[in-house]
Amino acid sequence: MSYRTRAPLPTVTLDDVRGAQKMLSGVARSTAMEGSRHLSRLVGSPVHLKCENLQRTGSFKLRGAYVRIAGLLPEERAAGVVAASAGNHAQGVALASSLLGVRSTVFMPVGAPLPKVAATRDYGAEVRLRGQVVDETLAAAQEYARETGAVFIHPFDHPDIIAGQGTVGLEILEQCPEVRTILVGVGGGGLAAGIAVAVKALRPDVRVVGVQAAGAAAYPPSLAAGHPVSIVNPATMADGIKVGRPGDVPFRLVEDLVDDVVTVSEDALSSALLLCLERAKMVVEPAGASPVAALLSAPEAFEGPVVALLSGGNVDPLLMQRILRHGMAAAGRYLSLRLRLTDRPGALATLLGVLSEVDANVLDVSHVRTDPRLGLTEAEVELHLETKGPAHCVEVGAALRDAGYPVIG
Repeated sequence: MSYRTRAPLPTVTLDDVRGAQKMLSGVARSTAMEGSRHLSRLVGSPVHLKCENLQRTGSFKLRGAYVRIAGLLPEERAAGVVAASAGNHAQGVALASSLLGVRSTVFMPVGAPLPKVAATRDYGAEVRLRGQVVDETLAAAQEYARETGAVFIHPFDHPDIIAGQGTVGLEILEQCPEVRTILVGVGGGGLAAGIAVAVKALRPDVRVVGVQAAGAAAYPPSLAAGHPVSIVNPATMADGIKVGRPGDVPFRLVEDLVDDVVTVSEDALSSALLLCLERAKMVVEPAGASPVAALLSAPEAFEGPVVALLSGGNVDPLLMQRILRHGMAAAGRYLSLRLRLTDRPGALATLLGVLSEVDANVLDVSHVRTDPRLGLTEAEVELHLETKGPAHCVEVGAALRDAGYPVIG
């Protein structure tokens, strides 16, 4: 069969999304929409943030999971459900199952962040740690489903999941009827597909744009080919959208209804996360910050008013620390360098005095005296500095060179 021949895949309609909205009443929050003055100035028109990071379980995933599980037959509910996830889907399935009185088992990778594992257990799921990567975890979950008869709850490739996620689109139109562009992060495509179904049925003039991490962008080649294409070894800090192949059901909807899919760099993702934290006072995970990253990368590309969907806020504290440091470096506010100096009493204090004169804040100092690369009277210093921006970084480098300190990295 040619890939260009449409397979009879199930689809999703506006009525499905409206039915999901009724089903979710009293279960999922209608999350806030906040204006961003900083992003509005950048774009030149109003920018609003749709805060699904404040949803129950910390992401939009509860919406689709609840609708999918609520639609099971009584005998299917009795068999229980199983899912595989590194975080957000796991928590959505766990809470939805608990609310509906359904037994849930969630497989998570062995290296899943402990806060996400603990939260999934707290929402009522039995957690089993299997596999080093999500693909291995997924295989373990599907094997469990075959052995036990439990219903496998896919994170994005099912009409009920898509309909549930599409309720975000209905809320956006209710909260910001003047919207012209909606930016939404894309992994497997369930969220973007659901939003596009709702929005295009009611407001075909509104542009829906998907955002993928450049290192895990399966949709551009898939759209070019006309069918889902797998990419090898997707790599990005944004684990919520790190998906190697689009889902069959959402792909058809994205292909038909989403206006464009753009990609963003890791630097843009970390800068966006830092901006959300500092300017919007929002804790957002990298996947959730991807629409903001798209605005930072090409502010002139999107007609306003713009709604940027913050899809989730479940970020591991250790990862957050690394990302914030990366974001500060990308913004020219964090400088890491190595230099050599003469190993004599007071040499380090003199160096720190130079940095003080140019108002660079020293965060960390590592002083190495014994290394085969060093001369008998040399020492190497690694510095981590907080700076005020790219121009200040240049000023710090110039001051060090003028003082006779050769920067080697």
